[in-house]
Order: sequence, then structure tokens, then C-alpha cells
Amino acid sequence: MADPQAPKEKKKDEKTKRPSALKRNLQSEKQRLKNRSFRSSVSTAIRSLEGALAQKEEPAKIKSYLQEIYSIVDKGVKRGVFKVQKAARTKSRLSARCSKAS
Repeated sequence: MADPQAPKEKKKDEKTKRPSALKRNLQSEKQRLKNRSFRSSVSTAIRSLEGALAQKEEPAKIKSYLQEIYSIVDKGVKRGVFKVQKAARTKSRLSARCSKAS
């Protein structure tokens, strides 16, 4: 007679997932890649602004970079990539940096 305290043997095929879980994993991965790409574009825009500040370009050009970043970050909030407070903090810091450089 088998010992009731002994651990039960698991089947080797217990790694299978339900179709709904597999679909959700695919959706999550696609969304993760979209979000990552979006955050990368924001970082690129910020780097271009910092480059303009370092080269001491004219204020009109710096302001256009800043407006572009505002637009991108606000779209990120709308799409759920960024939280509202992160967007506000980022915009505030960048505007402070621009006004300090001008």
C-alpha cells in the first residue's frame, strides 16, 4: 500500500497552459514592446533637447524641442504608458532646465 504522506508524482506534461493564458501572454508581450518603443522615443527626444542646451542653440529651437517632448509625454499618459505624475514631473524638470539655460 502506498504511503499517504509521500508526495504525489507529477505528470511531465504539467507545463501546458490554457489557451486564454497563452493569448494573454502574447498580448502582454506585444504591449510591452510597444510601451518600450514609446519610452525609447521619449528618451531620444530628451537627449536631443539636452544636446541643444549643451550647444547653446537659440531659444526658439529649444522651445520647439520642449513642445515636442510635452506632446509625446502627454500622448504617453493618454495611452497608459506613463502615469500622470511622472509626466508632470518630467515636464517640470525639463522646463526648469531650459529656463535655467536661457
